Amino acid sequence: MLTVLMDDLPDWLPAWCLDHLGGEPAGVLFQLHQMSTVFGLRLTGGTDVVVKARADDGRAASCVAAQTRLAERGFPCARPLTPVVGVGPLAVHAEEHRPGGDISHEDSSDAAVRYATVFAHLMAELADATLTPPLPNPRWVRWDHTNPGVWPAIESLDDRDQSTVPAHIADTAHRARRRILAAHLPNVLGHADFEAQNLRWHGHQIWAVHDWDSLAWQPEAALAGAASGAFASAGPPTLAPIESSHAFLTAYQDIRGRRFTTAEQETAWAASLWPAAHNARWEALHGDPPTSGNALKAQAAERLRRANA
Repeated sequence: MLTVLMDDLPDWLPAWCLDHLGGEPAGVLFQLHQMSTVFGLRLTGGTDVVVKARADDGRAASCVAAQTRLAERGFPCARPLTPVVGVGPLAVHAEEHRPGGDISHEDSSDAAVRYATVFAHLMAELADATLTPPLPNPRWVRWDHTNPGVWPAIESLDDRDQSTVPAHIADTAHRARRRILAAHLPNVLGHADFEAQNLRWHGHQIWAVHDWDSLAWQPEAALAGAASGAFASAGPPTLAPIESSHAFLTAYQDIRGRRFTTAEQETAWAASLWPAAHNARWEALHGDPPTSGNALKAQAAERLRRANA
């Protein structure tokens, strides 16, 4: 049943939909707010669409262009319906509504191979894309920042009491970051939030990959490494089991037809830790249950060993 919550829509949205999609909203399918505000809408003509609005930081146009490229090539993702349009301080676009599919809650090595297969397909389709890099990178993979200290400058986090963050979290982030940057690998375009919550499956068949706002411009091995650690996060972010990350990275290289160099292997393991360290810091600063924090504490030593960090 469609729940009509028209009073909750921002004032600019009905006219924007009429101008760019040919119909005003007749009802709201859903509304989400994370890095972007996402509106699932049914238009007056009966078409269901998704409109996304986020602060215009210069990233959106490249992300939507990459998503369009993938959709046109048959990759399982929602097809953008408009380019990015500026609305005051916001970057806004619409895409098709692609409902359905299930979130996987598996973190086994077999599940890791399935995720790696999708990630390798995604990276192969983007490999020859000539797009403006979507910078700055998402904060959970922004190990390339130029701010002083371990962490990128994030006002909403930096204003909180840093003494609540256990020392081992910053130490892990520092060692992982130092190893990634020391490799001096070339950057490529890839998905930087490859978590279970952003994918939908029909059984073992991928149905949709979401969250294209989270593309990044980082080394291939680092993006694969970050995905190998994060893929099993179906709820609060955590780390996959180490053996599953190993299976992910092995399968990824097999599918891409190229073995990582030693420097790339070590970079991948280092990058598997950075998002978890970012998330563990977030948990500590907000007083949240230490889901990532506990996983990081249990796994950091072995992942850092594999990273030679």
